[in-house]
Amino acid sequence: MPRSEPVFPANRHALYETHGYSAAIRSGDLLFVSGQVGTREDGTPEPDFAKQVDLAFENLKAVLEAAGCTLSDIVDVTSFHTDPESQLETVLAAKTRAFPAAPYPNWTAIGVNWLSGFDFEIKVIARIPTD
Repeated sequence: MPRSEPVFPANRHALYETHGYSAAIRSGDLLFVSGQVGTREDGTPEPDFAKQVDLAFENLKAVLEAAGCTLSDIVDVTSFHTDPESQLETVLAAKTRAFPAAPYPNWTAIGVNWLSGFDFEIKVIARIPTD
């Protein structure tokens, strides 16, 4: 059985240390990425929602890159939204920029009432390229 190993991006933000979790765990050829939020380097939320979503995707890309992956390696997405109805247009625009053409990953969006000061979070499972 493969051992699980933590993965961190080069410019890891303070939340990993503050809350004691790994950005991602590599297990075999799979990468399980923890929920990424629109945090600044000091761990505080970006107050502008559109920028917060863009930062969450940038943080996601940095974690994927640290494991040798890209957005095209993602197979499963779960996103969390504090106000899905009013946030949908902004999130869909970011989603379209991240995944402009098929094949698209499967995606589950969940409305929540608390994200520790954030309004959007995205977690994924990716297959790590073996070439």
